[in-house]
Formats: sequence, C-alpha cells, structure tokens
Amino acid sequence: MLTRRTLLLAPVAAVAAKAAFAQAGRMTLAIHQNTSSGAGYRGSLEGWAKAGIRYVELTAALLDEFLKTDSLEAARRVLTDNGLTPVSAACGVNGLWEPNPKHDASIDAFKRRCEQFATLGLTRIYAPSATTTMFTEDDYKIGAENMRKVGEAAAQFKLAAMVEATRASTFVGTLPTMLRVTRAAAHANMKPLLDFYHFWSGNNKLEDLELIRSGEIGHVHFQDVPDMPRELLGQQTRIIPGDGTAPVNRILRALAEKGYAGSLSVELFLPQFAKGDPFAVASEIRKKCEAVMRQARVL
Repeated sequence: MLTRRTLLLAPVAAVAAKAAFAQAGRMTLAIHQNTSSGAGYRGSLEGWAKAGIRYVELTAALLDEFLKTDSLEAARRVLTDNGLTPVSAACGVNGLWEPNPKHDASIDAFKRRCEQFATLGLTRIYAPSATTTMFTEDDYKIGAENMRKVGEAAAQFKLAAMVEATRASTFVGTLPTMLRVTRAAAHANMKPLLDFYHFWSGNNKLEDLELIRSGEIGHVHFQDVPDMPRELLGQQTRIIPGDGTAPVNRILRALAEKGYAGSLSVELFLPQFAKGDPFAVASEIRKKCEAVMRQARVL
C-alpha cells in the first residue's frame, strides 16, 4: 500500500531521476593534440587555453619532443598553469591488441607511457588498432587475452586503457568487433574508444550504436566528413563537426542515451589545422562544436 509520504516524495524522485538522466548525457569539448601538432606540446596547449578550451588530449609524440629539452614536471605545469585537464592520451605503442610475438615488449613500453601520463594527471590512455596483417577467428581469443594484460598494466597506474577501432585495421576495425573483444577481455580497466570518423567512414552502420551498453564507452573522438564518397575519405578529409555531412547529431544522441558523459575530443589532421595558429584553430572549433553539441542537447 502506498503511504502518504511515498506519494508526496514521488514527484521529487521523478525530478531527481530526470535530472540524473539529463546529466548522464552531458559532454565536454576537448581537443586532441594531433589537431595542432605543428605547434608542439606547449604551443598547442597554451593557444587552446587562451581560446577557452579546458579539456585536452595529449600525444606521446609531442610529449617526447618537449622532453628533449625540458622535464616531465614542466610538462605538468603547462597543463596546470593554463587550467587544463588532460582527459586522454595516445600512448604511441604498437602491437598491443593483435597476436604479437613481441607482446611482452609492447606491454613494457606501455607501462612506461602509463607512468608518464599518470604523472601528468591522466586517467585514460589509448592505442588504435592499426594492423593490416590478416587474422583468423581464433586470433581474437589471443586478442582478448592481450587486452586483459593491457588492462592489468593500466590498473597498476590507476588508468583505464582503451582500444580505438580504425577503418583500415584488419583486426579491430568496426564498433561491433571492438565491443565483442573488449567484452571478452572482461577487465574493468579495458574500454572501447569510439571515433566518429572511423565509425562513419568505415564498415559500420548507425544501428550498431544500439549494441553499446550503458556506460561502456571510455572516450570519444569527434569529427565530421565532407560530402564525398566514403571510399575517398582519409585522414586529410576530417573536418570540424558541423561543417560536413556525417550524422553527428544522431550519433551524439545515441551516445547520450547510452549514458556517455565524457569528453568529445576533436582530432583533425588537415595542414590548415595542424600548422595553423592554435588560438585561431581552437576558437573556430569551440564555436562550431559547441553549437553542434547544444543542438544535440549534450552541452
């Protein structure tokens, strides 16, 4: 039997539940250092901060270049002095996911990267699946075991490891395969990373987004593509979300419905961005992306 107190509290509970659901679909804008790679580690971060960017994604390549003449502590201060929060980092280690006779060496290199990025305050680190070797179905059992090992290594540094499906990969090239193998790995520190470009330009369909479980996606890379045959798309055809024809709104809404509440990290490679002024590039990205995010009701 419903008590008077239960009836009175019901509207409050409904409002709280609605607010919690809305918050679960909120996302933050970030920029990947590949976007301003020509400006270097310090230049990219300082320029973005002046444009009002607060969340950033780091790369091992730019960090290594910075460390040739400066310290890891100085790299950390570039972040803290500019009010920046690093949300993810590209580890720069190959051979982590697929069967690899030198997997132990890859794990050792990965651990070194984990130590570096944990010192910088990161909680996530990733590597794409970039192999073009041909595999068999049995190889995915090894892949799942490799992911467990990577997850265990990341856990030692209180990091979440993530695999990124890339359209050209012959091992993890689609969202369904990425979900299948990370689930088989069954490690709390092993997550899938969804990349808008690789998803839309690759062998995926929008219905595949329904396969995602609530809270499953660890991180998201955010891009659009021009109106051209998908077969012609490549790294140099990634453009700012809202400038192209990819169904970014539908993908964002699908992610929100699956409870994703992390960052949308804009990763671009066109020379106009990579070699451009980081402040101007970030200002354009922020203006356009925030408009797209508001329209999708995730900002």
